[in-house]
Amino acid sequence: MSDPTNPDVPDFENRDPNSPGFWDERFEHRFTPWDQAGVPEMFKTFVAGRQPLNVLIPGCGSAYEALYLAERGWPVRAIDFAAGAVEVARAQLGAHAGIVEEADFFTYEPPFAPGWVYERAFLCALPKSRWQDYADRMAAILKPGALLAGFFFIGSTPKGPPFGIARDELDALLSSRFELVDDREVSGSLPVFAGRERWMTWRRI
Repeated sequence: MSDPTNPDVPDFENRDPNSPGFWDERFEHRFTPWDQAGVPEMFKTFVAGRQPLNVLIPGCGSAYEALYLAERGWPVRAIDFAAGAVEVARAQLGAHAGIVEEADFFTYEPPFAPGWVYERAFLCALPKSRWQDYADRMAAILKPGALLAGFFFIGSTPKGPPFGIARDELDALLSSRFELVDDREVSGSLPVFAGRERWMTWRRI
């Protein structure tokens, strides 16, 4: 099914973002408008202000940030449930390819206690029906004091992905188990996210 409003969108068969095949098809066609092809400046700033933590990156895609951390000695695991994403990530990670795993975040057991889960276009890849699962799993794998930090796509959307979340919905989803300790405007977003991203740092309570 193609998109008649945008002739640049390939004719995809899989329309279910809950399926790995949805994402495999997009990586196969190299249709990845969420991929920044590099490391965002706000991520670099966040990293520069901290000592190394155990980092988990769910829905890692091409995993540029995972490579950035690994090259600086941070313990990191990057996971994606789409084989196509994992293949791309491992190819560009080179000697660090072993930090990327094909896995489902909702059942994955990391090899360490994460001090930080990096959110980058993962929540917004999930339909609303999975948001509570997201919050529950984040709360389960992060111990008190650990961080859920990264880019959040704010503002409800009629369809997706990306699936935007209204600010009050995000607060309701996380605030019973996380404390918001930082919230910043984001500049330089990709077109698909422009004007809608916030860098947020939530601390597990």
